[in-house]
Amino acid sequence: MSDRREFLRNVAGAMAGTLLGGSGLMNAAANPTQTAASVKRREISVGGRRLKTVDFHCHCFPDIRDLLKGYEQNTKEDSGFLNPKRRFTMLEPAKIADRLQSMDERGIDVQALSLFSGYNYWADRDLAGRLAQRQNEQLADLCTAHPDRFVGLGAVSIQHPDLAVEQMDEGVKKYNFRGFVIGGSVNGEELSARKFDPFWAKAEELGIVIFTHPVGFEEGEKRFQGNGSLGNVIGNPLETTVALSHLIFDGTLDRYPGVKIVAAHGGGYLPSYLGRSNHCAEKIPTSCRPIKKLPGDYFKEQIYVDSVVFTAENLRHLVVEVGANHVVFGTDFPAAVNEPVSANDRSQRDAAGNEYVQQPLWGEDREADFVLSSGLNAADQRAILGENAARLLRL
Repeated sequence: MSDRREFLRNVAGAMAGTLLGGSGLMNAAANPTQTAASVKRREISVGGRRLKTVDFHCHCFPDIRDLLKGYEQNTKEDSGFLNPKRRFTMLEPAKIADRLQSMDERGIDVQALSLFSGYNYWADRDLAGRLAQRQNEQLADLCTAHPDRFVGLGAVSIQHPDLAVEQMDEGVKKYNFRGFVIGGSVNGEELSARKFDPFWAKAEELGIVIFTHPVGFEEGEKRFQGNGSLGNVIGNPLETTVALSHLIFDGTLDRYPGVKIVAAHGGGYLPSYLGRSNHCAEKIPTSCRPIKKLPGDYFKEQIYVDSVVFTAENLRHLVVEVGANHVVFGTDFPAAVNEPVSANDRSQRDAAGNEYVQQPLWGEDREADFVLSSGLNAADQRAILGENAARLLRL
């Protein structure tokens, strides 16, 4: 433990990351400052005032590969994103330096880091505990080393609700996490199932935010086959749509009115079709049991959505439906529609001179300029680009 504390003291404030091996911290001999120092940090201003930009939807990969050995058939985390040559994804010092450089170039002041999807919900209690512990330790070390650039949204083993409650307590009190990330369902069960009530109660008690990020919609896999990456393009927002609808109509949000949720990818399809849900709640009580508010009202109080909606028109529509004060900026960094490692990927060198496979980034629709050029007024732009997330994350 003393070695670990000494390491954190040495790296705090420097352009370094962390890489935890099996049970301890590996002191990587890399000097990533040379690359980051050469990049002038872009500053975003709105209405003539400097704004702290916060990217709420961005991912990283703590290194759990050794713990997953022998369980490859259970997890989706053996995708191209876990390839150790991928840029940005793993928490190695040189890749953290590249991440910081990219943030500086793009005007991103703070990233709220969450795990990339694939939450190991198949794991039994013992393995689930070890996986989350490893992930949370590495994420906390990174946030400690760069407290002005990263905040953590930790891992929880929600398939074991009592364990998840313990992990949430530890994550907030020991690691200073500002929230936690979960999938849109858990082994086929809805997030609104009463077995998960202890999780939601703890989230409300701690006053932290829950980020829901889908991993596809397995029930539709048969119809998603064929061209178009439909499991991602349709399946991901569909899972979020179903998850949020259950949390509303099954009464979870009524039971825990203090819970705050950020839903990925603009909240799926639900915000764009809230009128239909509102109509059911108002006009068809035999199908939609009484809830305390109209479905649309939960988006003005408890549910937030990110800006990953691809077009300025969609972003403006989102603001009309849920209000600018319930939209947070997100880039989905560094994802590129799960593009696999292929022979066409460019081989490059990172800040430490190590070869990596270039990870294609999203286009302009994931940049701050997307919001700046959206036609929204200055107050709405400021709220979306940083102020809303800063409030949720207690920055």
